Amino acid sequence: MNDNHDCVRAVHWEDNALRLLDQRRLPTEEIWLTLADTAAVAAAIRDMVVRGAPAIGITAAYGAVLAARHRYRSDPLAWRQTLQADLDLLRQARPTAVNLGWALDRVSACLDNLRGDPEAALLALARELHEQDIAANRRMGDLGAALIEAGSGVLTHCNTGSLATGGYGTALGVIRSAWRQGKLNAVFADETRPWLQGARLTAWELVRDAIPVSLVVDGAVAHLMQSGQVQWLIVGSDRIAANGDVANKIGTCTAAIVARYYGVKVMVVAPASTVDMHTACAADIPIEQRPAEEILQLAGRPVAAPGAQAWNPAFDITPAGLVDAIVTERGVVERPDATKMAALMG
Repeated sequence: MNDNHDCVRAVHWEDNALRLLDQRRLPTEEIWLTLADTAAVAAAIRDMVVRGAPAIGITAAYGAVLAARHRYRSDPLAWRQTLQADLDLLRQARPTAVNLGWALDRVSACLDNLRGDPEAALLALARELHEQDIAANRRMGDLGAALIEAGSGVLTHCNTGSLATGGYGTALGVIRSAWRQGKLNAVFADETRPWLQGARLTAWELVRDAIPVSLVVDGAVAHLMQSGQVQWLIVGSDRIAANGDVANKIGTCTAAIVARYYGVKVMVVAPASTVDMHTACAADIPIEQRPAEEILQLAGRPVAAPGAQAWNPAFDITPAGLVDAIVTERGVVERPDATKMAALMG
């Protein structure tokens, strides 16, 4: 592994506290926040200090450690009952990312078998989830890279790298692996309105990791694909339904439709924890609505006419029929459907 292409980490447990790289301040400032209580962790998830489904799940697991410490020290006899309110607060921070609930379900299962002070066991679990995510990302990186032919160009949407995960990344992990193998001629990232994760985060991360990247505005995606410079659209996911429908950052479906028209293949890269076999199809996936100010303002300054309103869904649904491959650490599903997803998840 060439560590020059994998040097970014955004979530740390350090000195008995959770430290997060504030992704709202990138790329102009690298500010680390130290969080010592559950309310601060829930706010960090809700307010986009940390974002990306795997990173949110890992952060919530560390948040449960802080909650357990506080509740047990406050009342060693009744901590289990009071802790539930903290876990509920974390669970409600962002509804679409299934990894959040998955991680907290793992926490609850761990608690069922504990007696006495729960902090050490929950910290061991959070660290295990963190390490497993990085290992899964490296596995997905190699599996996804194997699908890419030498000399290809790729486009990615939003940020799916180390900033969005425990490390290495999902879709960006595939790009890292393919770049390391010498398969890529070009890497493009779209800007990803309204939070500009592509411009602020993906471009920053790839530059830090010495992978050349060209930024394009969201509206240039069709022209880019028409020009023949990209052969794959590679994205992540916040939730994958049992039939292979994909919930991801708003704009993914638009890019996938254009990709289908111009013969560009679509790869979705996400850990198996993102696959929600209890959600039959896209119609059952809750779509988070974000504040209108995210569209009406940019960096706190108005960009829209006074009095204008906004509709601001954070995610959209890409139907399974537009996806060429779903890559997880368990394997690859090409042209996904309910039968193939069931076989993957066992």
